[in-house]
Amino acid sequence: MPFTPFHLGPALFFGFLLSAVFDLPTFLIASVLPDIEPFAVSFFGIHGYPFHGFFHSYIGATILSLVLAFDTCFLKGFFGKVMMAFRIQQHSSLKKIIFTIINGLFHVFLDSFLYSEMMPFYPLQGNVFSAYGSSAVIYGFCDFAAF
Repeated sequence: MPFTPFHLGPALFFGFLLSAVFDLPTFLIASVLPDIEPFAVSFFGIHGYPFHGFFHSYIGATILSLVLAFDTCFLKGFFGKVMMAFRIQQHSSLKKIIFTIINGLFHVFLDSFLYSEMMPFYPLQGNVFSAYGSSAVIYGFCDFAAF
C-alpha cells in the first residue's frame, strides 16, 4: 500500500488497544517503514527492481525493524515529547520497543494478500498468500481500524 495512510489505521487501532505492550511511536513508524521501498522505486525510477522487493519480505522487514528499534531507543526522549504534545502518556522501554518491531512483519503480512509479485519468504520464490487475499477485505479492515 505505497503512499497511503492505510497501514496507520491498523497501527493506531492496535497500538492504542495494546499500549501496555507496544511502544506507540515505534509501532506507527514500523507500520509504514517498509513502504519507503516502493516509494524509492517509483520516485527514483529504479528499473529492474520489484516494487515490493526485499524489504517486503520477512527477512527484509526484520532487518528494517531491528534498525528501527536501535534508532528508537536513542530517540525515546524526542518521541516522549511528541506524545506529551498530543496528551498521550505511555512509558517506553527497550523491552516494549523490541516487542513492538513485530509490526514491520505485520505490514508484510497484510501486503502479501494484495501484491502477487511479493516474495514474503524470500529467498523462496512466489507468494502463497496472494491466492487467498481479497483487496476489498484488506482495505476494508484498514479502513475499519482507522475509525
